[in-house]
Amino acid sequence: MNPEASPLVDFQGDALLGVLLDALKPHASKPLLLEYANRTIQPGYHVTEVKAGAFVTLDCGGNPDRWQETILQVEDLPAHDGRGHMLAGKFRAILAEVAGRIILAPEARLTFEVGRPDEPMRIFDVAGIEPQQDRVVMRLAARSAVCKPRHRAAQQIAGSACCGASSSKSNCC
Repeated sequence: MNPEASPLVDFQGDALLGVLLDALKPHASKPLLLEYANRTIQPGYHVTEVKAGAFVTLDCGGNPDRWQETILQVEDLPAHDGRGHMLAGKFRAILAEVAGRIILAPEARLTFEVGRPDEPMRIFDVAGIEPQQDRVVMRLAARSAVCKPRHRAAQQIAGSACCGASSSKSNCC
């Protein structure tokens, strides 16, 4: 496969760590830019922490859920030494080094916590990866709050809601 002609990787739903790493592999020598909140991350950005977690939850409808998640905390900084953006290969190498010390499951949901030093961090999902001729752009999308039972109901039956006034028989909220 020609890395220059690699298609856009569009994540429908949760991005998985292994899928992201595989998508970046053919582009190791290209700068990796992150786009989030209508801005492009500065060239000195820094992966400050990688968290691997297993979550067990109970939603507002009493439904249990469980999943694994890898959370990447990224500080948006200007470059101090004139260097450009981190290469996709270095990004992958950072995660490989972490994986040598803690378990990073390839099937883990991927979350980004991104912010500048003078701003609160914000939570993002990976929306897509766009390989370009001279760089790779990872597009991040803000994660919205979701009532899981209402979301499931809306997917199954159009117009159904668990938390609205019309759902008095619902086991939610």
